[in-house]
Amino acid sequence: MRKHLNTLFVTTQGAYLSKEGETVVVRVDGETRLQVPVHTLGGIVCFGNVGVSPFLMGFCSERDVGISFLSEHGRFLAKVQGAVSGNVLLRREQYRKADHKEFSASIARSILAGKIANSRTVLQRALRDHSDKIAAEEVRRAVQRLNNCLDAVDRSDDLDALRGIEGDAARIYFNVFDHLIVAQKDSFTFQERNRRPPLDNVNCLLSFIYTLVMHDVRSALETVGIDPAVGFLHRDRPGRPGCALDLMEEFRPFIADRLALSLINLRKVDEADFRRSEAGAVTMSDDARKTLLVAYQERKREEILHPFIGEKMTIGILFFMQSLLLARHLRGELDGYPPFIWK
Repeated sequence: MRKHLNTLFVTTQGAYLSKEGETVVVRVDGETRLQVPVHTLGGIVCFGNVGVSPFLMGFCSERDVGISFLSEHGRFLAKVQGAVSGNVLLRREQYRKADHKEFSASIARSILAGKIANSRTVLQRALRDHSDKIAAEEVRRAVQRLNNCLDAVDRSDDLDALRGIEGDAARIYFNVFDHLIVAQKDSFTFQERNRRPPLDNVNCLLSFIYTLVMHDVRSALETVGIDPAVGFLHRDRPGRPGCALDLMEEFRPFIADRLALSLINLRKVDEADFRRSEAGAVTMSDDARKTLLVAYQERKREEILHPFIGEKMTIGILFFMQSLLLARHLRGELDGYPPFIWK
């Protein structure tokens, strides 16, 4: 089983990362703040004005540790990665099969089944834990409507129809998402999903966590040799990591949405952690980002029983495991792609 490695998140503006022996050193104003052995890292994510020495970039590339650069508020900018791993035959097979609508629809159907089922479970858990605090009947109706969407996905073999079902399921889910917020209602309300930029505190949290999940999914795909740009549900578009967007769909409710709700309902973040620009865009404070990053890392260390493999693994390994299962399906070793469905 692959070992779960940590991701080093660097948020301090003006920080500079360099190589010292077999370690990554983080310095701020010439003072060493952190020194980490490279073999403990699965990736490095730099937010904003963070510098990295060329020697460290080369060293990390040789050790298969990707370095991602994001804006201070979490927008992806670039990534430094070593030589592409995996068999070229796998990527050729991926490209060929992505051109077949029927094959693409079969993978899209599995991915959407996972996403909708996990969205339904988020709502069911809220009913179990907070039925006395939420509009329970409205949430139950949403659960039933998501059941109907799952049935529709199972019957459909057309990509456009599947995208339409996905849109319907997302509207059903997000229409009751505000009910899942049971604390700090004056500061955290959710009316609709918005981004680029997020216009409220909840969407700000969701967008930032989705960026983190995207980084991990993309790295996992590259690790097993799949091209993250060529998707099945999300079709080719310059600069868009279509396959990474595909694979992260089943993780959005289970990891990102649950984490955002936990941070709010457990009061790990509050109104003071957010600020609104004159244009209406909402951003997080440095302290809130650090709180979120720590919580994300802790969530990835939690163990779960994989429903298809039947083995216990950390949540952080799920990205790699699902990428591996997709690779096996592309090679013809599995009859279908088994999505991760949270029980």
